[in-house]
Amino acid sequence: MDPEVYILRHGETVWNVEGRMQGRQDSPLTPLGRVQAARQGAILRRHGVSGLPCLASPLGRASLTARLAGLSATPDARLAEICMGQWEGQLRRDLTDAPGLVWKFDAPGGEGLRAVQDRLRGVLAVLTGPAILVTHGVLSIALRAQLRGIGHEDWDALTDPQGVVHHVVGGQEKLLR
Repeated sequence: MDPEVYILRHGETVWNVEGRMQGRQDSPLTPLGRVQAARQGAILRRHGVSGLPCLASPLGRASLTARLAGLSATPDARLAEICMGQWEGQLRRDLTDAPGLVWKFDAPGGEGLRAVQDRLRGVLAVLTGPAILVTHGVLSIALRAQLRGIGHEDWDALTDPQGVVHHVVGGQEKLLR
């Protein structure tokens, strides 16, 4: 049985605005990104979520999001964004006009789909109860899909908005605003 989780994507970054592939590189949160992170903390409190263990990607944009949301997070490298190899820092428009995200697993020198799925299984295996996970766009989708039993061929139907909280329990997902 998969654990109950609250999943937060980091707030908007400068590279999000510019349309750059971040991967394992980091870009600072924008002023809006900081507001989104604080809003996520307010959402959790409004829904009575407090005192849960929290794991966060060690990348700056995610760890800062956790802090701005008022969370005391333990860094977990398995929640870092997908490595996009040679595409990191590149403008998306210069790479492809393909929709969705599955194309990102084809980055030269990047991380493959199986590796991402394996590390996310590892994260979920250590959770002993409800938890908060602070991560990134692709990882948020991959986590939610894994918890809901959605195959990678259908991941493009999932979105990865910033400033919200995804609550997943018993294979069902609810977007908290």
